[in-house]
Amino acid sequence: MRLISIQSCEAGMVLAQPICTDQGAVLLNKDMVLTDSMIERLKRKGVNTLYIRDEATEDLEMEEAVSSETRRAAVKVIYQGFSEIVHAEQKWKSRLSPSTINAFRNVFDSIVGDLKRNRKALGLLSDMYIQDHYVYAHSLNVAIYAAAVGIEMGYNDKELLELGMGAMLHDIGKLMVPGEILYKPGRLTDDEFAVMKKHTEYGFDYLRQQHGIPLLAAHCAYQHHERLDGTGYPRGLKGEEIHKYGRLLAVCDVFDALTTNRVYRGAMLPHDAMEIIFAGTGTHFEPAIVDAFRKTVSIYPVGLTVTLSNGATGIVVDYNRNLPARPVVRVIKHEDGSKANPYYEIDLSKELTIMIVRCDTIL
Repeated sequence: MRLISIQSCEAGMVLAQPICTDQGAVLLNKDMVLTDSMIERLKRKGVNTLYIRDEATEDLEMEEAVSSETRRAAVKVIYQGFSEIVHAEQKWKSRLSPSTINAFRNVFDSIVGDLKRNRKALGLLSDMYIQDHYVYAHSLNVAIYAAAVGIEMGYNDKELLELGMGAMLHDIGKLMVPGEILYKPGRLTDDEFAVMKKHTEYGFDYLRQQHGIPLLAAHCAYQHHERLDGTGYPRGLKGEEIHKYGRLLAVCDVFDALTTNRVYRGAMLPHDAMEIIFAGTGTHFEPAIVDAFRKTVSIYPVGLTVTLSNGATGIVVDYNRNLPARPVVRVIKHEDGSKANPYYEIDLSKELTIMIVRCDTIL
């Protein structure tokens, strides 16, 4: 199993993981042989990367921290819940049905259950999902990241549920933002950005009126754009003035936004996104939360092709929890370009003189 750019994809390659829509429907199944028309369709849909079967990594299988079944169930619940608002005559006055709120709770319980059973690092959450509706898919990704970080930080069940409900619904206020601003394929004007920033207040006002939604979940919508140094919005809160859920979601929200294709820019690889998170640690983001986040997310996803400082080319096959920037790499080519026969593995947490200098998969 190898992670490759859609631009490097060729007819005849075999999918190692299914590709789904953000509403949970399977578009292309695992083990399907790709054709030129399929590849062109994926490009039009905005797919950047996919997992293919590969001789050098045929023994690797994706060990999902959150199962595909749970993810598909979750995106359906989020789509259903958000659709209730979108199709309401008056969005502001609409109400999430009790059954929908219960579905949110149940599906988040499933996410937490999967994460607790399988303490694997989270890979790139956007890699197998075509995101026709960014807000829906982003809401799920942020909820998964938040759950993993909450577990890592020792949150109890009540705290995890409050955090999870808030994470899944943190961007619900964007449904009240005009589409021409929300999906504008370019930089927003100052006036447009002022409207966009209102989504935090819209979401808070909407969620606090919903029976069955914890008030702290509403505060997640309100505070996820606040920053430690007071440079965030809507209120410019600082440090402990921001609830711990808001401080946690700030990291998850930014990371997923950076690693996801947007209408105005392409996605970053996880290690590049983490550099931005690290740069903001202590000013924008709480250090303890960033530390927990880096332990739960695979900076170099399994299957990624990398170049090492000794000139060799390899594929990431495992990660090291305490040193996520130094994974285990299977070398497939020597520094002179010749094929490694047999392939061999280097644990970069032990071989400290060797490091990753380049990733060959460009998102």
